[in-house]
This record gives sequence, C-alpha cells and structure tokens, in this order.
Amino acid sequence: MPTPYLPDLKTTKAELTTPRTRIRITTRKHRITNARKPAHITEALDFWSFAGSAANVVLQLGWPEVAYGVMESKVESGSLMHHPWKRARTTTQYLAVAILGTEEERNAFRDAVNTAHRHVHSDSESPVKYNAFNKELQMWVAACLFVGFEDSHQLLHGMMTAEEAEEFYQSAKPLGTTLQVPDSMWPATRADFDHYWNIGCERVVIDDTTCDFLNDLIDLKMINPLLRLPFVNLLRFLTTGFLPPLYREQLGLEWTDDDRRRFEHLFTFVSAVNKALPKSIRFGGSRMMMRDLRHRIKHNKPIV
Repeated sequence: MPTPYLPDLKTTKAELTTPRTRIRITTRKHRITNARKPAHITEALDFWSFAGSAANVVLQLGWPEVAYGVMESKVESGSLMHHPWKRARTTTQYLAVAILGTEEERNAFRDAVNTAHRHVHSDSESPVKYNAFNKELQMWVAACLFVGFEDSHQLLHGMMTAEEAEEFYQSAKPLGTTLQVPDSMWPATRADFDHYWNIGCERVVIDDTTCDFLNDLIDLKMINPLLRLPFVNLLRFLTTGFLPPLYREQLGLEWTDDDRRRFEHLFTFVSAVNKALPKSIRFGGSRMMMRDLRHRIKHNKPIV
C-alpha cells in the first residue's frame, strides 16, 4: 500500500487557510423570519446548484490519485470524455440517491458503482498509485461534493449561521457513506471539516497532463462543437468563479476583482429568480433522476 493519503488530522496543523481553499461568499439572506427553517442538504438541490459541476470535478481531480484514476480508467462506458452525457447522468443520479434515496436504493446504487470501480486501479505504467475503493480517496471526493453544495446553496440563499451550517453539514454525510466512507471518517463537526479540507488541499497537485485534461473539460471539448460554442464562455466563467484561489493558480486561470463582482452580481440576479420559482421546477431535475433510478431498479436495468 502507498503512504497514507492524509496526515493525522488530530496532530497536524494545516498551513493553508480558508481564504486560499474556499471561494469568498458574502451573499445575505433574502429575509429574516421568526420561524427558522432547518438547514438540510435536501434544500440544496436547486437546478442552479449544478452550475459549479465542472468546478467540482476540478476540485476532486486536484488529488493526483483521483485525477489519474479518472484519466486512466479502463471503464470506457463511463468515461467523462467519451460518454459525457452518461457520466453526467450517473453523477447527478448518485447525488440524488445519496440525498433523497432510501437505504435500499443507496445499496443498489453502491453495488452498481462497485462493479465499475473494480476496474479502476493503477498499473505498472501509472505515475501514481490509486484504487477506486480507497476510502481516503472517496472521502476526498465526498468532501468536494459537500463544498460544492454548500457554496452554491449560500450563493443562492445567503450565508448560513454557524448553527445552520452545522445542521447542513451533518445532513450531508450520505454524500460519502453511500459508497465506502464509514461514519467514523466523516469529520465530526463543521469545524473539523474545515481542518480536514485545508489539510486535504495541501495535497492538491495539478501537473501538465491533468491541467490539459481539466482545461478540455472546462472548454467542453468532449461535446459536439455546435452544442458547445454557445455555452463555453459562460461555463469557463462559472467554473473559474467556483474554484478557490489555490486551484485557479495551479490551472493558470485569471480572476480579477471585476470578474468577482460580475460573478456575485450574476448570483444576486439568479438567486432572486430562483426564489420566485416553484419547488417543482427548482428540484425537478433531481426528482426526475430518482424516478429514472427507481425505474431501472424495478425493471432490472443497468444503473451506471
């Protein structure tokens, strides 16, 4: 086995700080009510929450073991570059079942993913050692998913209080435990997660091969040019805006104060529109994913 992926979180002090490892969010709540709603990740499934999906892939692939596991994967049917729509469907479906699914549905999805993951491991030619069943790697991916949901939720609905942030965080545990991450690996509190995240970001290394791969992803190179061209500039802008400074620097992405203000203004507008939409539209995509999953399970069709 390779050296453990992370240092001991109880004894190591992270050198990186949150301003370097997270994006800055200053969005205020739309209004204050006397009856506070519980903060739960089920409330973070607005379709605009997926505006940072490409950025979240970049976060995950910041760890070389995850990056090469994706880039060298022998599971061609699930390849991001060869089958982008199928990969988008399975990823979105995983998020839906982790957050909305029953234990039985999560188990069915886990079994299907495990079948694919058996083929994802390094060989003698790989520059780093990796295995898709490694719990540390899965914990990192789950942590990235949580960061994406927390960022987008606060951009759309305003910053959470410390109490709300803790509730939201605790409800997000299935993002990891739906696969191989045991309860004990999920940092106990929201503050512990910050510590974990900053230490984990110390391991982010984007080499030239990964950088080229990620830039192709950001530029939608895997999609037909006729479909890609109208959206490529917007996607690059959104992706860059959702990336922490640490990642922008390693990818060589420019982000000015004017860019930051445009990003914030965009989400001020989007959040106002989003608030006016009925839940059937805001959460329709995730609910559709759950209906499709239940249909696949019922009729014994492939899940991934």
